[in-house]
Amino acid sequence: MTRFIFSRFTSALAICAVTVAGLSGCQTLRDRAVKIEQASESNPGPCPRAFSLYDAARIVEFAGEERFSNVAYSGEMGKVTSLCRYVGTEPIKAGLVFDANFGIGPAAQSRTHTYRYFVAVTRKNIDVINKQYYPITVTFPEGADRVTVTEKVAEITIPRANETTSGENFEIIIGFDLTPNQAAFNADGKRFRPNAGQ
Repeated sequence: MTRFIFSRFTSALAICAVTVAGLSGCQTLRDRAVKIEQASESNPGPCPRAFSLYDAARIVEFAGEERFSNVAYSGEMGKVTSLCRYVGTEPIKAGLVFDANFGIGPAAQSRTHTYRYFVAVTRKNIDVINKQYYPITVTFPEGADRVTVTEKVAEITIPRANETTSGENFEIIIGFDLTPNQAAFNADGKRFRPNAGQ
């Protein structure tokens, strides 16, 4: 990314020199140089902590009562990683990548299924600032009862009150979009493994 920015800056500088666009054109290039210098600086504080919410990190969908023969689909959040960037008074720009493991059960009606998950930005241990929902469509190959998917959320923008506001004041939380019954199932500590009952 730094190499790309430097290449763009170098090209613009060459155009300015050839066309002799005047002071105003080159002044813009100086402004760009300042931005590039800022981009090379380290964040003034840590990035927001990113993690999956424990009670929403699993999902089990049943076709009927809670027993193995009625399991249609399941999912479980895996490793969550994130990076962020912020300088001066600019907002925090964060990216998020996580793994999710999905399972298909005996009650499934199709080998393709769409799950929904959320990404929420919160003030640390306080309230939700923003929350967005995203779909993941999974196709299980014939003969496979599990699939692992790596999902990427390209850019999460978190406004800051001022330049002294650190990323440490925020959290990025992910989880499955659960029905009340699914949430109660998780809260009770219940779960079905893909090989349960076999």
